[in-house]
Amino acid sequence: MDIGAQYGPLRTEIDEAIAHVLDTGRFILGPEVAALESEVSDRMGGRPCVGVANGTDALVIALNALDIGPGDEVITTPYTFFATAEAIARLGATPVFCDIREDDFCLDPAAIDARITPRTKAILPVHIFGHPADMDAICEVARAHDLPVIEDSAQAFGATITGREIGTFGDMATVSFFPTKNLPGIGDGGMVICRDEELADRVRRLRFHGSRDKVTFTEVGYNSRLDELQAAVIRIFARHLDRWNDGRRAAADAYREAGLGDLMDLPAERDGCHHIYHLYMARHADREAIRSALAAESIASAVYYGIPMHLQPVFAHLGYRAGDMPVAEACAESALALPMHPHLTRQDVERVVEAVSRIPAGTAS
Repeated sequence: MDIGAQYGPLRTEIDEAIAHVLDTGRFILGPEVAALESEVSDRMGGRPCVGVANGTDALVIALNALDIGPGDEVITTPYTFFATAEAIARLGATPVFCDIREDDFCLDPAAIDARITPRTKAILPVHIFGHPADMDAICEVARAHDLPVIEDSAQAFGATITGREIGTFGDMATVSFFPTKNLPGIGDGGMVICRDEELADRVRRLRFHGSRDKVTFTEVGYNSRLDELQAAVIRIFARHLDRWNDGRRAAADAYREAGLGDLMDLPAERDGCHHIYHLYMARHADREAIRSALAAESIASAVYYGIPMHLQPVFAHLGYRAGDMPVAEACAESALALPMHPHLTRQDVERVVEAVSRIPAGTAS
């Protein structure tokens, strides 16, 4: 990321917003949080939104609000950040991993049915790297089995399917405002998007120790509140989100136009989807050769996620083995994040492509 290019022009506005919060003396669940919740709700078609401390808490609280706990199973993807499966396990439930589709790195709807058991209590797809999961197909499976859907939208705020915002398809959705996200804060922050006010009321109780009023406690909850300083800054960034996402899409177009597709397998964009490229994940059979070529030119790259969740040591007791999720495993071995941010220039892109061109062309198939 180029933090200076993204935030620098907004520095005066950010400083003024922070000073205003300091002047008010309201730091927890004040007017800035309420305003951000309202503004995100407007974007999400009026769905109630509840700010929490971070994206992981958003997942845990959303699952808790659906009464998911010990003995339950939640179907999710093995190809994502650890927090998704961690949130399920934190509540004593079992993550049941389901393979992904090669084109978009997202949960494969056609593979879900085989994973459903009498203990299945929810489906948790992830809109990974900024590309929407196939929500129409996933929700169709969920409806057939009367299962709720929680969308992990941490990496895809602003992505759409046929013009409809992700986060509005399932029963609940979770958001992260971690500083590297498309809609960032300047620290930790998160949000839960709910299908109705009843669920939102439960989430509000859970984020504040299981209480509405600090006096009567109706359940054991959490201390997970989005603070005013973060909300004030996120509100500023939200006004620039679509422009920033357009900048990311322009950078993706530049990679294609510069001929990167002749050297690596480029990330796909399914018909009707609006990919916002939280990460730009291209694939190559010799990923380490690509990384070395880039490093030789002082160009950063990164591997996400080199060990899929079903093969992580913490989940060894679940009995998964190499080969159980062949698509996820292939992506984990071949995908590489190349530079991607809203201010990536054509010269930057051409420099990346030139570095990649110095190794023999190959594919990840």
